[in-house]
Amino acid sequence: MSSLLLRLYRAIVIDRPVVALGLVFIPVVFFASFVPDLKLDASSESIILEHDKALKYYRASREIYGSDDFLIVVYTPHDDLFAPSSLAHLTKLRDELAGMDSVETVLSILDVPLVNSPRVSLTELKDGEGIRTLESPGTDRELARKEFLESPIYQNHIISADGRTTALLVLFKVDATYNALLNKRNRLREKEAESGLTSEEAAALRSVERTFHEYHATVIAAENKDTEVVRAILDKHRDQAKLFLGGARMVVADMISFIEHDLTTFGVGILGFLLAALVYFFRALRWVLLPMSCCLISVVVMMGYLGFMDWRVTVISSNFVSLLLIVTMSLTIHLIVRYRILREQTPQAEQKTLVLHTIQEMAKPCFYTAITTIVAFCSLIVSDIRPVIDFGWMMTIGISLAFALNFIYFPAVLVLLKPEKDIARANVTRLFLFTMEVAGFTLKYAKPIVAASVLVAALGGLGIAQLEVENRFIDHFKSTTEIYRGMELVDTKLGGTIPLDFVIDADETVAASSEATDDPFDDPFVDPLDDSLADPFAQEEDAADKPSYWFNGYRLTQIETIHDYLESLPEVGKVLSLATGMKVIKQLNDGLMPDDYELALLRKYVPQDVKEALIDPYLSPDGDQTRLTMRLIESAPTLKRKELIERIQRHLVENAGFAEATVHPTGMALLYSHLLHSLYRSQILTMGTVFVSILLMFVMLFRRVSLSIVAILPNLLAACSVLGLMGWWGIPLDIMTITIAAITVGIAVDHAIHYIHRFQVEFVKHQTYRETVMACHGSIGRAIYYTALTITVGFSILAFSDFIPTIYFGLLTGFAMMVALMSNLTLLAALLMIVKPLGPATT
Repeated sequence: MSSLLLRLYRAIVIDRPVVALGLVFIPVVFFASFVPDLKLDASSESIILEHDKALKYYRASREIYGSDDFLIVVYTPHDDLFAPSSLAHLTKLRDELAGMDSVETVLSILDVPLVNSPRVSLTELKDGEGIRTLESPGTDRELARKEFLESPIYQNHIISADGRTTALLVLFKVDATYNALLNKRNRLREKEAESGLTSEEAAALRSVERTFHEYHATVIAAENKDTEVVRAILDKHRDQAKLFLGGARMVVADMISFIEHDLTTFGVGILGFLLAALVYFFRALRWVLLPMSCCLISVVVMMGYLGFMDWRVTVISSNFVSLLLIVTMSLTIHLIVRYRILREQTPQAEQKTLVLHTIQEMAKPCFYTAITTIVAFCSLIVSDIRPVIDFGWMMTIGISLAFALNFIYFPAVLVLLKPEKDIARANVTRLFLFTMEVAGFTLKYAKPIVAASVLVAALGGLGIAQLEVENRFIDHFKSTTEIYRGMELVDTKLGGTIPLDFVIDADETVAASSEATDDPFDDPFVDPLDDSLADPFAQEEDAADKPSYWFNGYRLTQIETIHDYLESLPEVGKVLSLATGMKVIKQLNDGLMPDDYELALLRKYVPQDVKEALIDPYLSPDGDQTRLTMRLIESAPTLKRKELIERIQRHLVENAGFAEATVHPTGMALLYSHLLHSLYRSQILTMGTVFVSILLMFVMLFRRVSLSIVAILPNLLAACSVLGLMGWWGIPLDIMTITIAAITVGIAVDHAIHYIHRFQVEFVKHQTYRETVMACHGSIGRAIYYTALTITVGFSILAFSDFIPTIYFGLLTGFAMMVALMSNLTLLAALLMIVKPLGPATT
């Protein structure tokens, strides 16, 4: 510290500790009042890739073809599905679900149109005659069973192939206010990115963002309540059927429950472990209560700050409480160990003097450890994924608060306490012997340690080359959770879970040529300027009256070929397209495709419920765009989304002959694939920048380039080891594990800073590398050991989560911390012995 800053610090914190504590407790009390306002968010909005063009296209396609916001109820009755008792029970369940205020409709086998129970002719279909549902009088239930099991529309879609399981789709009312706010916000954001905004537009953007943010929280709460109501309804019917709930809304509700569970369970669990660790390490009440209160202050202030700012916690950032507890504890342990060493060395010193000297010696290394940890977390800010960005900022602000608050609170409380009389020597001696044994081993085998580290780094590099970002969403959950069981059942019985669409535009060249044939200027017998033949009663042409690029025999046959290709892919479940309806129509037309005239009549006059089932979801209103939608089988062992999407797109261009610009993949599967690969690019590729930044800080701190390079190598080894292990074990990077590298570097680098800072101080005293290593392992080595062990076990507590990425995150980060501990106590010391970055000395 500079002399002016030191005098100011001493005057406020050391000489007036009560005033300093008041300065701490004012923000603590203020922000504590906002802790209840902390909100959670696990919606799709919280995990989207910002500025993704595919996201813009996805939203536009949803406006044309409808939303995929629904719940799926998987229903397997104890009796036969088509037995009167089962259908009566299914009817009762459907009616209760349909009676919810927020539900638009419920689709089930009871409601969908049937054309083969008994069979209707093509003419009857066009005229709307003879079309029945399962509830219609005169419907033959055995024929209906056969139709459901053989229909290209219903089989593996709303009924399983064995006829035992069916699905009810609970469709919710469209929230016009939400969509209007979302569209307005997105339009202004797009304009801001493309051409900039005027001052009025910028103000409008800020206003709509604030309004949307608030309204979004209301919508999520309402959707979660709807899911709870649906679950309550299902619970009343479980005595007569096996029921599972699926769909995006259910996933959001369960993810929020996972976040709440992780925040409370692991926050409390880590606190409990930290308490036990402090008792074991220090055997003194003050060294338990003081660091625990430091941790609680940091967490309460940060949670209150998030509530005050209405900054929502997501699946990714849900671990910020655990991380902040661990980072704060690491800081306080270093202060405690340094204080106790000074107390041992100068037992007659006054308490204020001991505390001041502790702060003087530890301020610089602790400041740089905080800054380097912040730099590591700042690597998350360059991501395009909002929750990852938020996590980076949360940890940056949290670490800053922890450093500032604890360098005020910790010494202020310690000054008010009397000096420690007796230090628990037995435990200290045991830990001292461990670190000294590590020091002796390092001095004896310095070169083999370096060689072994190079080998581990090489193996890690090979493992990193095998890292993948593809993962199955179903593997994020334990097999005992409803999400997992529901997704598995839908995969195996009802044609897959995560939707993927391919939208194909009309070929403009062909379309233009077709329009030219209808141009009146091409007809020599018609005067294009003669209005005498015009119908004075003619109305504006309906979209269904316009010729469709796709709704003709040639194009429908082409779509059917693509449809059959998609169904042949092992990763693809149910496929729906215009070809699905055409297969049904051909069944009614003796196996023949109707001619173009009949198809035009069908498109114009088919009953609305049939049109909504066979045409509207797969053909744009102007007829110039078609959609093929499929559901991917998440449990398929060969599922790799990016490769699958590229393979399908390549087939459509190279084999089907469509222009690449007319083929558009879309859907949640594509957005999730983009998200994962963006994570890989933004995090793995920016780690080099992080290491360079930390290296520059080391140079500023240690004033020697060689010493800075030596300091960073053990941390490179830790990051390389954990990522390599993931590659060798086939653990994919996902929204949680992608942050491991940044966290490993951010926390592990603290050990190197503290060790080398102490090494520089001790080297001045001993002037030999061997004695300096022994002195450092006997002093700062103990603090490093305490903190590393605390962090490792603290992270390992996350293994009890119900969210598999959180389990991997906890165990892998704990592993990385152990590697960082041993590499800093062995490799770092060995490199210092070999390189001699502080100059020649007697070894």
